[in-house]
Amino acid sequence: MDSTAGFVQDRTMEKLDRITIDPNVCLGQPTLRGMRITVSVVLKMLAAGKSVQDVLAAYPELEAEDIQQAMRYAAWVVSDQIPALSA
Repeated sequence: MDSTAGFVQDRTMEKLDRITIDPNVCLGQPTLRGMRITVSVVLKMLAAGKSVQDVLAAYPELEAEDIQQAMRYAAWVVSDQIPALSA
C-alpha cells in the first residue's frame, strides 16, 4: 500500500486513484479523493440497502466512479486477509 503517492495500488489490482490515505484527514482512514468522506461511510450506506444513487444524493460531491472504487478497494482489502485457523 502506497499512501504517500495519494493512491493505493496492488500488483493484481488496477490503480485506485480515488482512494486516498492521509494521516491528517479522518485519522488516516481511507477517503475518497482526499475529501472527508470515508470509504467506510459509503460501504455502510450500501450495506444498509442504500443504492448508489442514494449515496450520490447524500454526498453530491461524489461521483459514481468514487463509489465503484470504494467497493473495489473493500474487495481488495478483504481478499488480502488471511483467516486464523484454530488448531
